[in-house]
Parts: sequence; structure tokens; C-alpha cells
Amino acid sequence: MRLDRTQTGLLVLQWILGLVILGEAAGLAFSHSSAVAFARTGLPNFIRLALAWAEMVAAVLFLIPRATIAGGQLLIAVLAGAIVLHLAHGWLNVGSLLIYAAATWAVVAGKLQPARGGTL
Repeated sequence: MRLDRTQTGLLVLQWILGLVILGEAAGLAFSHSSAVAFARTGLPNFIRLALAWAEMVAAVLFLIPRATIAGGQLLIAVLAGAIVLHLAHGWLNVGSLLIYAAATWAVVAGKLQPARGGTL
């Protein structure tokens, strides 16, 4: 099967995005500096771990061909939660989260296009 340029571009975007989010979520889960920074929010530590693990699971699913759509939808939901959490604490630096969510949406929409007509 020959991939066209759009499919190839979406595949490259999927893998770069999935690996970047997986790496950043692992940093959030396992980095001491992330734990210290998160502790300053006053929120319980389990929220940091729940968010990080949800991102990691969603990113892994996003990279599995048969689970890309479900993983992408979960990833969008987790990223939306992270955006809300940031904004609720007055942190306006959500640009990268918005870009991640939009890129995830593009990949999922591209996967849905041949299968179901492209609606998300």
C-alpha cells in the first residue's frame, strides 16, 4: 500500500507528537523537579500522577495503529483537562497544550477520513 503525502505527513505528526507527549508526561510523573513545582500548586500529588499516567497511556494508545483514534480522543480529553487545570491556577502558558490538542485532532480526523467520512 502506497501512502500519499497527506497520510505520510499525518503519520510523521502522529509519531512525533505521541513520543513528545509520552516523554513530557514521563517527566511529569518521574521528575523530582516536576514534583516540587507541582507541590507549590497546593493540589494533592495524586492529581499530578493521575494526569501524567493518563497522558502516558493515551500517548501509547495513540501510537498503536488499531487504537490511534481511541488514544487520540483520550489524549484530547486529558489535554483539555490539563488546559483547564492550568487556567484555573492562573497559568496562561497553555499554548503548547493547545498545539498538542490541535495536532492530535488533525491526526484523528485524518484517520477517520478514509474510514467514516472525516467527522470528529
